[in-house]
Amino acid sequence: MGLHPLEFSECYLDSPSFREKIKTHEAELDKTNRFIKELYKDGKNLINATKQLGMAQRKFAQCLGEFHFEYIGDAKTDDERCIDESLQEFSSFLKNLEDQRELMMRNITETLMKPLEKFRKEQLGTVRAERKKYEKETEKYYSSLEKLLNMSAKKKEPQLQEADSQVETMRQHFQEESLDYVCKLQEIQERKKFECVEPMLAFFQTVFTFYHQGFELAKDFDHYKRALQINIQNTRSRFEGTRSEVHELMKRIREAPQEYRQTSAISCEGYLYVQERRPPPFGSSWVKRYCIFVKEQKLLHMVTFDHRSGGKIGETESVTLKSCILKTTDMLDRRFCLDLDTDRPGIVLTVQALSEDDHKFWIQAMGGKEPVGHYLGRPYAKERGIDAQLDELGLSFVKNSISAIEKRGINDQGLYRVVGVSSKVQKLVSLMIDEKTIDIDLSTCEDWDVKTITSALKLYLRSLPEPLMTYGLYKEFISPAKGGSPESRIQAIHCLVHKLPEKNRQVLGLLMKHLANVAAHSKQNLMTVANLGVVFGPTLMRPQEETVAAIMDLKFQNIVVEILIEQNQKIFTDAPESCPLSPADPVFSAPTRQSKKMSRQNRPLAVYNPQALDIQTAVGDCSNLATDETSMGSNESVSSQSSSASASETPPEKSEHSPLTATLSSGSNSRAGAAAVSWLTSGASGESQNSAASDREEESVTGRKAKAVYPCEAEHDSELSFQVGAIFNAVTPSREPGWLEGELEGKRGLIPENYVELL
Repeated sequence: MGLHPLEFSECYLDSPSFREKIKTHEAELDKTNRFIKELYKDGKNLINATKQLGMAQRKFAQCLGEFHFEYIGDAKTDDERCIDESLQEFSSFLKNLEDQRELMMRNITETLMKPLEKFRKEQLGTVRAERKKYEKETEKYYSSLEKLLNMSAKKKEPQLQEADSQVETMRQHFQEESLDYVCKLQEIQERKKFECVEPMLAFFQTVFTFYHQGFELAKDFDHYKRALQINIQNTRSRFEGTRSEVHELMKRIREAPQEYRQTSAISCEGYLYVQERRPPPFGSSWVKRYCIFVKEQKLLHMVTFDHRSGGKIGETESVTLKSCILKTTDMLDRRFCLDLDTDRPGIVLTVQALSEDDHKFWIQAMGGKEPVGHYLGRPYAKERGIDAQLDELGLSFVKNSISAIEKRGINDQGLYRVVGVSSKVQKLVSLMIDEKTIDIDLSTCEDWDVKTITSALKLYLRSLPEPLMTYGLYKEFISPAKGGSPESRIQAIHCLVHKLPEKNRQVLGLLMKHLANVAAHSKQNLMTVANLGVVFGPTLMRPQEETVAAIMDLKFQNIVVEILIEQNQKIFTDAPESCPLSPADPVFSAPTRQSKKMSRQNRPLAVYNPQALDIQTAVGDCSNLATDETSMGSNESVSSQSSSASASETPPEKSEHSPLTATLSSGSNSRAGAAAVSWLTSGASGESQNSAASDREEESVTGRKAKAVYPCEAEHDSELSFQVGAIFNAVTPSREPGWLEGELEGKRGLIPENYVELL
């Protein structure tokens, strides 16, 4: 059983049981007082611990934001640029989350800590003061009563009457105090139920609002996360291709290092030990120097460098060479030596090479003879004994292979990535480009499986004397892939394709049309445009000299091939209208859809307002909020569009934001009450204002047409996918800020406002 009620009538009796009831009430209030004091102390500790967490999170975010990845080469791909910027995005996200946490802590102080402490001091403190007063009046009354009762009956009547009157007055005063105290005790017992619990409700509401705010931020972050996963997958795929190429080059160099040593026809370089003569009796010493010999000017630059000195680079000395004379061992007790006659009067430098091969290398270079040139490209034809040519037989083989692949294996998983048996592949290529071979229709011939045909087609293209996109245009094709807007990239590559020889362009057009068809079946064969770019980038274009720097450009080769696949109809059907004068335009990116993201990040945290609460009407539902699971994998190409454009933000459905019956004391009514968790009803005034504004906007653009200025990939059923130049009909504003609604090819859906221009 709970506390006994204190009857006012018992104040006049003041019985022992009544006093026991008062003591139980007092003990309960003392317990409540201790509870609030302990809770206040723990709350302070919680706030301090949260502040420490916030400081650690901010330091972590700062560390993320200050770091930048360096990259190899002279440019970054869109994927690499997004990955590089990802740490700053993570930092910004964490900082924004900590801003919300800091706001939550301030709200907890205002809504929980201060109200509880106020109740403890003002209400429970008052009761303690009243208790002392009640005990004092009790002692005073009963002392007077005992004094009266002990008075002699022989006293005069006026004295007795006066004493009776005084005691009666004190009795009345005591009973009034008793009534007030009993009333106060019961009032506080009832008041504590809401005075203590209401701040707790505010506390949990603030906490839940913070977590919901984090959910909203995570939802806004989701579009970036999806795009970044694609960037990472594309970069990983390109890394695997680049790594295999680098390892292959390293293996060839390891097998024949001297053949790969000469990297320039203009100069040669390497280490030589130079004899430095000193006055007697000190003799001479040999100093290791890195030497660069410029053949045409016969200039020898010598840099002092010793790895044992911590790798510090010394001064550079330059001399002009007149002649180079072999120094035999009978003249000097050292092998591999040369005497270099210089332009300095009386100065002859004696140098020592590192080995016999190195000795011959320097004699040949300094004697004025050109070193034997070494073709650094891939010698596929010689290695495999395949004499592939871009002739009628080759064109027929390409058409035959494409027809067979599209009829027999367009849906095969890993098409072009799964390779055939090497011996069978070489046999098929040799057979198909042999004039003596009777025509074979690969579409119906079951002797050759699909993976053998795809591998044979790739081998034929790699075995051509010159890549399909030619050595001469290699740098020009790579250049637009390293920068520029999506439109400028397409325009530049469009122009370059039409600079190719006619037969090269014809074969390339056939191949790109075929690869576009393969990519259209990517749900079955898993070969997206990005995956096909990785496979065919080094097959269709490569530099004449194979170096690590050239291999680092593989990622840009992939981007060029991706553009050719995506834009094959435009590039190979229409002649270019105009060609850019420079290979690369200034870098412009498609705009990102940041408006809703920023509005959520800057949104105030909901704060509980007890005065606005109507207990009988504060009832509502909260719909379940969920996010889609993110699927990993390379599903998009980011070649002809920026990463931010290809991964657009998903517009929230109205049904996902069913407001709770509540009012935010911060009072934000953005997005029809769905901008933050609405815990209390806000009324319909904001909704009517939004509706009126929407009507005014709709009147201004209803029935208008719009043209896409950036491509977009839909990530939600309610969005439209489109390419640059798409025309939308019946364009009207959407209730979603930053979005329009329009029709494209019979389908109506959402369009990002900053991706189109109204016509």
